[in-house]
Amino acid sequence: MAATPTLCPTDPNSFANSHEAIIRHTHLNLTTDFDAKILHGFVEHTVSIVAASGANKVVLDSSYVDVKSVVIATDSTSLKFEVASRHDLFGSALTIYFGSTLACDQKVIVRIEYSTTSKCTALQWLNPSQTVGKTYPYLFSQCQAIHARSLLPCQDTPSVKHTYSAELTVPAELRALMSAVNAGESSSASAKHKTFKFEQKISIPSYLIAIAVGNIHGKRVGPRSTVWSEPEVVEAAAWEFADTESFIKTGEDLLTPYVWGVYDLLLLPASFPFGGMENPCLTFVTPTLLAGDRSLVDVVAHEIAHSWMGNLVTTQNWEHFWLNEGFTVFIERKIAGRLHGEPVRHFDAIIGMKSLREAVEHYEESGHMEYTCLCPKMTGQDPDDAFSSVPYEKGFNLLFYLEKLVGGPAVFEPYVKAHVEKFSHKSITTADFHKFLFEYFGKVENGSKLSVLHAVDWDSWFNKPGMPVVENEFDASLAHACEDLAKRWNLSRKESDPKFDAAEFSKLDSNQKVMFLKKLLDMPAFEAHTLDAMDRIYSLSLIKNAEVKFCWQMLCLSSELERIFPEVVEFISQVGRMKFVRPLYRALYKCKNGAELSKSTFLKHRDFYHPICAGMVAKDLGL
Repeated sequence: MAATPTLCPTDPNSFANSHEAIIRHTHLNLTTDFDAKILHGFVEHTVSIVAASGANKVVLDSSYVDVKSVVIATDSTSLKFEVASRHDLFGSALTIYFGSTLACDQKVIVRIEYSTTSKCTALQWLNPSQTVGKTYPYLFSQCQAIHARSLLPCQDTPSVKHTYSAELTVPAELRALMSAVNAGESSSASAKHKTFKFEQKISIPSYLIAIAVGNIHGKRVGPRSTVWSEPEVVEAAAWEFADTESFIKTGEDLLTPYVWGVYDLLLLPASFPFGGMENPCLTFVTPTLLAGDRSLVDVVAHEIAHSWMGNLVTTQNWEHFWLNEGFTVFIERKIAGRLHGEPVRHFDAIIGMKSLREAVEHYEESGHMEYTCLCPKMTGQDPDDAFSSVPYEKGFNLLFYLEKLVGGPAVFEPYVKAHVEKFSHKSITTADFHKFLFEYFGKVENGSKLSVLHAVDWDSWFNKPGMPVVENEFDASLAHACEDLAKRWNLSRKESDPKFDAAEFSKLDSNQKVMFLKKLLDMPAFEAHTLDAMDRIYSLSLIKNAEVKFCWQMLCLSSELERIFPEVVEFISQVGRMKFVRPLYRALYKCKNGAELSKSTFLKHRDFYHPICAGMVAKDLGL
């Protein structure tokens, strides 16, 4: 074992020596073993020397992978390699020596034979019982932020972008999908296996490499979109996401042409830990979006916006994650505004502010206010610990503020398009964003906007913890009905039999229902008889919409309503989406009689959750 090498100069969460030797293309050739729950095979990296003085090695990130051998792919010459002692957060640096110093601009293809292991944090292997169909196993990956290194040895930093191709061999009855364009499939001689080929011709960071294998069927929903899922839910998924093409077209109208060819959606099993993941060509989405009324498909607009913000223009490292997410939320809400009206865009922003406030309160309570900075320092930190609404909503609020400051959408939207054109296929920092903003507006209207931009308190926006330094004003017209209803419930606390009309609640859309419940959460805790009346009138315990159900359960837990405990346990043991699971576990843990129940529920269902979710909940519960 070698000593731990130095960290990447442009990324405190990677060991990659990308300033000396950088990956330009990756080819994967892997086979699934569902019995052993591993992938095995090889990866070939085309490495280009970028140091002026040349380089004699390439350093890759790895985590819980078993490296068998390393050779030069073109002639099978064995190469010396060293796996460093493991860093608790960042895994083990894999150093591959070329045998001599290669000159600048020279290229070499290294082939690494390896397998994943049972400790892999990127992959979740599901038994048939964990799927909808209950017949076939399932495999899926989640690599963001720094888990690609446990799927393959790679330069696991968003500052390195490369193309990739892949051959994935799976049991013949299953289908493989990847974050790339399908390039064909073939059957083995014994007909027991199928090999699927993929090509991603646009350079991407490692965290966007994605794999899914299962009993997956597809249904076309647009000229460039297929919805994939288990066959039992493919019709429901296709109906829910039927408007996908209108989102893509609106994104193109706002920005630049969609360059990825296809935009498919994969509805994953319930343990998927996020609402969506913007894997190129194949967005992963949670089944909690299947509301039956298309009320939660804004997540798809968000993931489509990532086709430009994040996937084309990428953060250089996780300290500038807001460049991915803040811009994406800004475009997501622009799409919503154009399709549904400006009041909807503003209402979404109001809900977002509530989520931001909750995130800040959580970090304040846990003693980690450093994660509420727009540009948090990530040296020695796990990026998963800093994952919250902050980069999304604080980033959005900065862009919303700047748009108003320079004169509104007619002035700002062309800048956002220019930002994409300037930085496509690159990885950038907040300093790059800031410099180009001033360059762009220096050339617009004779530089008349520069004075207001110079007056912005940039240091506070980027580096001050807590809520944004400027409180934006939003159109609250869609919030009035839910705010008024919440106020009247607040005034009815002492009534033994409160009188409310069920129709008044049912005519609210799902976002308004969420807002209503969050307004109640902001108030002093309600007594059980008031919550019982609310449930009786509105049938809240029967609601299927996951966002509304989550808010209702959080409201009940804030009042330590013990009759809700079984419903909470049922929900968190059937859904792996961290947006719901983590706050519910934390809230249950805080209840007088909920601490042991939260721990026992988690330990019982730990294997149901993706490793990322399981790790974060374990931290939340102090396990």
